[in-house]
Amino acid sequence: MKIDQSILEAGTQDVRNHRLQGWLIKRKWFLLFVVLPTIIAALYYGLIASDIYVSESRFVVKSPDQKGPQISSLANLVQTKSLSSGQDQANEVLDYVRSRNALMDLGKGYNVKGAFGTTDADSFSRYPGPLRGDTFENLYKFYGKKVNAELDAETGSAIIHVEAFSPQAAYRINAHLLDLSEAMVNRLNDRAQKRGISEAETRLTEAQRRVRDARVALARYRNSSELIDPAKQASGVLDISNSLITERAGLQAQLDQMVSMTPRNPAIPALRARVRALSGAIAGQEGRVVGNQGGIASKISGYEALSVEQEFATENLNAASAALVQARSDATHQKFYLERIVDPNLPDEPLLPRRAWAILVVAISALCLYFIGWMLVVGILEHAPEE
Repeated sequence: MKIDQSILEAGTQDVRNHRLQGWLIKRKWFLLFVVLPTIIAALYYGLIASDIYVSESRFVVKSPDQKGPQISSLANLVQTKSLSSGQDQANEVLDYVRSRNALMDLGKGYNVKGAFGTTDADSFSRYPGPLRGDTFENLYKFYGKKVNAELDAETGSAIIHVEAFSPQAAYRINAHLLDLSEAMVNRLNDRAQKRGISEAETRLTEAQRRVRDARVALARYRNSSELIDPAKQASGVLDISNSLITERAGLQAQLDQMVSMTPRNPAIPALRARVRALSGAIAGQEGRVVGNQGGIASKISGYEALSVEQEFATENLNAASAALVQARSDATHQKFYLERIVDPNLPDEPLLPRRAWAILVVAISALCLYFIGWMLVVGILEHAPEE
């Protein structure tokens, strides 16, 4: 009986093994593409994956409200344009934080490669890793995965998010990046101030050259026309002519009276001679003003055009001088400054990786891929021609 019982148990075990083997063969693809990746993910995230600490800081770039002295509207035209909004400056700073220049500047004050390549991290997570070479480009790609800089659209604040394998490394990298960002804002200030002064000086130089050219042109016109101020000189000539006309009218009245009352008066010829002389003088004076191309009237338009140009150039020079004074005054004040809203924190516990979530994502992804592959195979088999 004992022998029969042993044989029976051995047969039962063989049947179970055979069923198990059949079950495994039947589901080998499911086990290979779903169960195995999930087990590997569970082993990696549960036993191997290193803790990752996260440090975050927030800042805004502000511009102080400044109301400079009011200057003329023309000066407003020639003075330099105001800088863009603080949000635009924040975007420039975030672009810098994400750039290779920021990584190089960060490496001057902190051992970034050592922080990312610490032996405390697993070989798959740390830099350079089994599949990466130790080059600056690979370090920059790794830096881009561990450092994120973005603008919060709701609050308008800039966020620097740093991941590292130790709380001290995450904190120090974030703090250094925040210091570099503040230095970047200061450089933008200096560049804007220098540009403003340079533009104002250029405009002042142009205005001075314009005034000088206008004055030289006016002096040349005076020399060529032999007139200092045609309008004033024409007015003086007309005054002389009017006085002569008045005098001639008096003499003519006296002559007419004498001719009518004492036609043989010996003074009549002398009066007539004086009247003729005055008429000639009047004609000469009027000829100086009008009557030919050399008259004063023909030269007034050219003189006035040059005079107006000189006046406008002088006003432009005054406005450019005021704009330069304003630009130099603005240079003493900071246009933009970085205000820290949240200083970098020293994390006290790791936030990454989310181990359970990562395992679940791997399992769901593998299961989805398995069912997609299974449906494709079933579709191919259904449409395959029967032999």
